[in-house]
Amino acid sequence: MKILIKEVARSQWQVCLDQHAVTFRSEAEARAFTRILEARLQAPHHFPDQQQRAAG
Repeated sequence: MKILIKEVARSQWQVCLDQHAVTFRSEAEARAFTRILEARLQAPHHFPDQQQRAAG
């Protein structure tokens, strides 16, 4: 996933995630969002095994 932070207007910043954009009131908010997003993307993900999915 490509993540880009850019200023789109005075006191308005966007975080672009591929083709999706999320707007923030400050660069600090945009960067904080990006840090959390990157941490979640890099976190280990556990998927249920085949038997658990069939039972659920």
